[in-house]
Amino acid sequence: MKKTPKSLKPLLDDGIIDKVIRPIMSGKEAKVYLVQVNDVYRCAKVYKDVHQRSFQNSSIYREGRKERNSRKARAMAKRSNYGRQEEESSWQNAEVHALNLLADAGVRVPKTYGCFDGVLLMDLVSDAEGNIAPRLSEVEMDADIAIEYHQLLIAELVRMLCAGLVHGDLSEYNILVDAHGPVIIDLPQAVDAAANNNAKMIFERDVNNLRLFFGRHAPEILTSQYGPEIWEIFENGKLKPGISLSGKFTADEELANVDEVLEEIEVAREEAEAARLYAEQRS
Repeated sequence: MKKTPKSLKPLLDDGIIDKVIRPIMSGKEAKVYLVQVNDVYRCAKVYKDVHQRSFQNSSIYREGRKERNSRKARAMAKRSNYGRQEEESSWQNAEVHALNLLADAGVRVPKTYGCFDGVLLMDLVSDAEGNIAPRLSEVEMDADIAIEYHQLLIAELVRMLCAGLVHGDLSEYNILVDAHGPVIIDLPQAVDAAANNNAKMIFERDVNNLRLFFGRHAPEILTSQYGPEIWEIFENGKLKPGISLSGKFTADEELANVDEVLEEIEVAREEAEAARLYAEQRS
């Protein structure tokens, strides 16, 4: 690479990485570079400044996260300069924590090697030929593959929920496909399933994103109701990895909570606008 990105130079100087090869991808929250450590290729995720990110209004995702340092928590609440710096650090550390927790739970996520001044060093996810794994959105598939991958990812979401986390922004753009199937990435906005009042809505939105994507290839998936089914089992304390699911759900005949509905509509609007801007940047 002709010019080393400023954010990666300290890692070169400190010997954490040996070489920056080239950029891999640029997403809503970060840019990812292919780097070399000894004889191993890894990826370095460089987080964008908060003003360049799509999750500028990230309070809906941070709700329920515990900040042990009371001074930092007060500064973050006041939105001081120091508080914003700590908020950025907390956002990045949340992804490291989520990836490590989920890896221990058996979820297919990249292995991490530490976060250094806004740069997360991770395993490189490769396809069967050893090339950089494509996003799910870039993979050609027939109905059989769509059904297989959909079921695999539903099982992964169950494992994540059993570990106490909801992805929060799951779509075909932050799932890679390696030699063995889907790998989930991009977790700084991961939600605490028990402590966040928005967790149910966010979880069902993640499931719905998968339903809509895979339903393009296998229309029978469009009628599935895994989101509310899984959440009801979770709330009843009976959810466990490998649980048998039907994909069917009958909602209680209750009046909708208007505030919750309006909040969900607003969040969906913000996410749709972010996706539109992201698509324009890629075109």
